[in-house]
Amino acid sequence: MNVWKPVALVAMAGMVASLGIQIAHADVVCRNQPHMQSALDHLRAARGELDKAEHNKGGWRDRAVTATDNAINETKNGCAFADTH
Repeated sequence: MNVWKPVALVAMAGMVASLGIQIAHADVVCRNQPHMQSALDHLRAARGELDKAEHNKGGWRDRAVTATDNAINETKNGCAFADTH
């Protein structure tokens, strides 16, 4: 078997993963605000974990998803305001 095929495939997969991460963070709006950016990153991670959670937990998971989406939007709005003032 040609050793270069697996190497090329792994390299391509790494490049695609790296590009995906860059695209996912392309809408970063917290310029010169490292704490707000960190909060936004953590909220997005929490939202991802909520998506993976099993069952609805009596409606509480859906409420947490809504609250997290609101927190993400409010954080982005705060960053956008600070970037223009």
